[in-house]
Amino acid sequence: MNFLSLRLPVAALAGLLFLTGCPDKKTTETADTSAPAEAPLPKAPVFNADSAYVFTAKQVAFGPRVPNSKAHVATGNWLVVKFKSYGLKVMEQPFEAMTFDGTYIKARNIVVQYQPQAARRVAIFGHWDTRPFADDDKEKKNAPMDGASDGASAVAVALEMARVLSQQPDSLAPNVGVDFILFDAEDWGHDSATQSDLKNQLEGSGTDSWCLGSQYWAKNLLPKNYKAEYGVLLDMVGAKGGKFTREETSRNSARFALDKIWNVANRLGYSDYFLYVDTGGITDDHVYTNQAGIPTVDIYHYNNSEAFFPAYHHATSDNMSIIDRKTLKAVGQTVLQTLYVD
Repeated sequence: MNFLSLRLPVAALAGLLFLTGCPDKKTTETADTSAPAEAPLPKAPVFNADSAYVFTAKQVAFGPRVPNSKAHVATGNWLVVKFKSYGLKVMEQPFEAMTFDGTYIKARNIVVQYQPQAARRVAIFGHWDTRPFADDDKEKKNAPMDGASDGASAVAVALEMARVLSQQPDSLAPNVGVDFILFDAEDWGHDSATQSDLKNQLEGSGTDSWCLGSQYWAKNLLPKNYKAEYGVLLDMVGAKGGKFTREETSRNSARFALDKIWNVANRLGYSDYFLYVDTGGITDDHVYTNQAGIPTVDIYHYNNSEAFFPAYHHATSDNMSIIDRKTLKAVGQTVLQTLYVD
């Protein structure tokens, strides 16, 4: 999804610390038998990867979801109707902003609440817009992009989680309310690496050119005075070979939530996706949700190379051909199960 790859003058690879596998296992028989058995995971509903795949394809079918475009408006309208069809409370937060290149856009954040009466809450964040130009593409740098993984996959996971939760009887509901908060205008930022010939007109203004929607939301919380125990930001979570590492800001600001998610993933058998690898921080929506007081973990597709992000990042190759149901399942089931773990 969108990723801020660009927007990151963040930790260099030299600062990455790679950890092996899971926590150290005791090697002696005595140590193994003396350790208390871990309680089984609570029963959680099944995340349907086929459904998430269809939701991803539906968004892509609208066309590039660039703010001010007809496809963008149509996609937003569809998301509102779809979430409402699950009987959930839906709120829209319209706003206007100027992008780094001086374009004035009309955008909207979408906030959806499951069990709005619950005092304990968890936020699931994502962004639903697409970058207006594939500036990381080697051949089509000015072409719009589908954003199948970078944006659509995260929204699809949120949609499927909302659908599944809405079908649960009270006896099988988690002990938390869940807020699905989808940010707009996340991906129209200035990349100094690929757009050095363009001036960032927001530089020095106090506004980051990336993450315009989450910056607006953090300053104008919806619901008002919003609080959550923790948040999970999903970004680029649908591609083949998805690998998710423990990003620096997530470790520093939401370590308890990060440890919980990675432990659940390991116990569900998804340790090939959720790696016990510490990587540097990136500029993403979680920077601003953390600033708003919501300890937030960023789950994004990390590329173990100097590129930081996979080859499809901000390229025209970010289309449905790279979307993998197995990756959608690993992320969706892990996050859904985590809601049931106190």
